[in-house]
Amino acid sequence: MKAIVVSHPGGPEVLTYTDVPKPSVKPGWTLMAVKARGVNHSEVFTRDGESPSVKFPRILGIEAVGEVVTTTDTKRLPVGQTVVTFMGEMGRAYDGSYAEFALIPNEQLFPITTALSWADLAAVPETYYTAYGALEGLRLHDGETLMVRGGTSGVGVAAAKLAHAMADVTVTASTRNLAKRDQLLAAGFDDVVLDRDEHLPQGTRYDKILELIGALTVPESLQHLNPGGIVSATGELGGQWGLNDFEPVSKIPSNTYLTAFYSGDIDEQRLRTLFELIDSHHLDVRPAKVFSLQEMRAAHEYLGSQHSFGKVVVVS
Repeated sequence: MKAIVVSHPGGPEVLTYTDVPKPSVKPGWTLMAVKARGVNHSEVFTRDGESPSVKFPRILGIEAVGEVVTTTDTKRLPVGQTVVTFMGEMGRAYDGSYAEFALIPNEQLFPITTALSWADLAAVPETYYTAYGALEGLRLHDGETLMVRGGTSGVGVAAAKLAHAMADVTVTASTRNLAKRDQLLAAGFDDVVLDRDEHLPQGTRYDKILELIGALTVPESLQHLNPGGIVSATGELGGQWGLNDFEPVSKIPSNTYLTAFYSGDIDEQRLRTLFELIDSHHLDVRPAKVFSLQEMRAAHEYLGSQHSFGKVVVVS
C-alpha cells in the first residue's frame, strides 16, 4: 500500500511517499480503508520531533474516515461500514492514517451513517469533536459574547459554526493577521480583532473565551472575561504545553472560571450528538483545502504557512 513514512524528525521534507506492507489484522483490531484524513498541528509537532514518546519510523495521522475491510468485531463493525476514528495514540504509539489502510483498535472505531463526501466527513472527527466538547464546557446561553482565540484554525472555524447552532451568541475571532478578516467573517464569525504579541485589544471583555492558542495566552485570556465568565482551553497552537509559576488565586480573577477539554476521551454519544447537530442545522463542514496523499508535504507546508486557514484534508 502507499503511505507517508517519517523515518526521523524534521520539516515537511521528511514526509516520504512510499510503498509499505498492508497491515494484517490481529485480535481486537480492524483494518480500515482510509478514504480521507484531516491534517492537524499536533502531527506537525510530532513530525518536528516534539513528541518524545513517538518512536521513528512512524506513519503519522491522528484521525481518519473510511470503510471497514477486515474486522474481528463483525457485529459492530461489518465489512463495508463507514467509520471514523481519531486519537487513542493513533499515529503515535502505532501507525496512523497517512496511508491507504490503517489497523485500528476496535474500540477506537465509530460506525456512522452520513451523506457527507469523504473529504467533508474527514473535516469533522478531531476538529469538530474538539470544538463541540470545548463549547459544551462553556455553557453558552443566548445573548452572550464568545471570543475564539485562534480563530483561523480548523477548530476555530468549526467553533464559529457550532456556537451559532448551539445558542444565539455573538462570536468574535482573534487573529494575528487581519488580512484574513474577510475569510473569518465568511466562515461565520461576527467580528474579528487583532491578537498582537499574544495580547487581545485592551479593554475588550467577553462572557466566554475558547482558548486555542494554549498555555501561552491562557493567563491573558482570563483577564478579558466578564464576571461569571469561563475560559475553555483545548488547543496548543502557541506551541507551549504548560505554565510555570501559575498561581491560581492571583491569576484567575474572582468569579471567573477556567476549564479544559481533552478530545482523547471520546464519548460515543457526544460524537453522535455532534453529527445530529451538523445534520439538523445543515452546517457547512467543507474543508478549506484538500490535497491528495501524494501531496502530504504540500499539505504540511500549507498548514505551517501564514496563508493557512481552516481545516486541511488529505484524500487517498
